[in-house]
Amino acid sequence: MTHFLVTEDNPDGHRLEEILLLVRKDIVLRATKLLDDQRPEARHVLENNIRILGMLTECINLAEDSSKLLDKSFGPSVPGKHRVGTP
Repeated sequence: MTHFLVTEDNPDGHRLEEILLLVRKDIVLRATKLLDDQRPEARHVLENNIRILGMLTECINLAEDSSKLLDKSFGPSVPGKHRVGTP
């Protein structure tokens, strides 16, 4: 059973893109605190965070694309109801 995502066992879970958007927001907020810190370690962490943000954006786009495809093909998601894959 997943802890965060919507499944038949977890109908109150979240869509993948919702979780990724929240993670991205947290990283942006944390990264802004590093902007004025010129120490090499802080700059290195900021650069890593920027790379991670780009990757997260790609992941968000992929997750949104999957949700759109599933909605178009099988209708809107219904909590507790299985749309694709094996139950």
